[in-house]
Amino acid sequence: MGFAAPVTTTGPQEKATDRTMSDRPHLPSAVPSTMRAAVLHGPEDLRIEERPVPLPGPGQVLVRVEAVGICGSDVHYYRHGRIGEFVVRAPMVLGHEPGGTVVATGPGVRRLRPGQLVSVEPGVPCGRCAQCRPGRYNLCPDVSFYATPPVDGALCEYVAVDEDFAHPVPEPLNAESAALLEPLSVGVWACRKARVSPGSRVLVTGAGPIGLVAAQTARAFGATEVVVTDVSPHRLALARDLGATAVLDVTATRLADSGFEPDVLLECSGVPAVADEAIRTVGRAGRAVLVGMGGDSVSLPLAHVQNFEIEVTGTFRYAGTWPTAIALAASGEVELLRLVSHRYGLGDAERALTAGARDRTAVKPLVLPREA
Repeated sequence: MGFAAPVTTTGPQEKATDRTMSDRPHLPSAVPSTMRAAVLHGPEDLRIEERPVPLPGPGQVLVRVEAVGICGSDVHYYRHGRIGEFVVRAPMVLGHEPGGTVVATGPGVRRLRPGQLVSVEPGVPCGRCAQCRPGRYNLCPDVSFYATPPVDGALCEYVAVDEDFAHPVPEPLNAESAALLEPLSVGVWACRKARVSPGSRVLVTGAGPIGLVAAQTARAFGATEVVVTDVSPHRLALARDLGATAVLDVTATRLADSGFEPDVLLECSGVPAVADEAIRTVGRAGRAVLVGMGGDSVSLPLAHVQNFEIEVTGTFRYAGTWPTAIALAASGEVELLRLVSHRYGLGDAERALTAGARDRTAVKPLVLPREA
């Protein structure tokens, strides 16, 4: 069953798509008039369609998308057509982890130029509200975020991006690394919320892409112990290779029996029962940061939280994280490309979205839109 007919939407590309085709002579001749896009029409109904190439408006750049990471939210939208209160009601382009090259600039652009490799921060806030003004723009109620209904995402060949949210990426990073700076930013934000610092003892529950970058970030922030738990031997082996000081297969050993008492919990599994058990291990005056998105509610061990004065907080995306993420990746302190398990052309975007269901060793599929 498909979605309703398309409706007028707003989002990061609005200024570009509202301009007339008479503006196209401002674009290089190498930029085509149409592009391919992976459009979700209904649960498990993804179609490759031709759409107009967006035109960069004032303050925007046109980016040729060269790599897009597949996130769990993309998979959830593909399977179910919704995530909680976010419901896809009209055909929508998926993907919010893009990296690519600037090919054209709109009026007023001063910082970027054609040919620069950039990582796209996929949300544009209003910049005026009570959350934006003090810098909490991730909490802006009017943010336009890629692939969050009704805003189109980046599983396509070109996107128009506000200049401030296209971050230049230095060598030795490539377009694939640029795409993975978005999940790395989630890990950076989680470690900041947890106040990870030299000497921290950190527990990371869940060795998916976010858990793996969070664990690496915690080590880069100075944590002396980083223990990662999961049920997948493959992912746990990868976590160890990427710098975890210890890993724990919770199918063989209960977390409560591990003897590890962290002062920081980064809960990245999104499984409510895991969060409950993990919070019980946190030591006095510790901090528990809920990163993974799973059930609507979590059972909170209230006596432990109160008696040990544990801080429990959630995270929502990120704010101001790209400079740190770029520095961590460029220095090699965080290895991003080790996460990539599968690569697909845009025509195989549906296979990218179902890779995890077909292959238990899947960690991070990438879509390379310039490939068929």
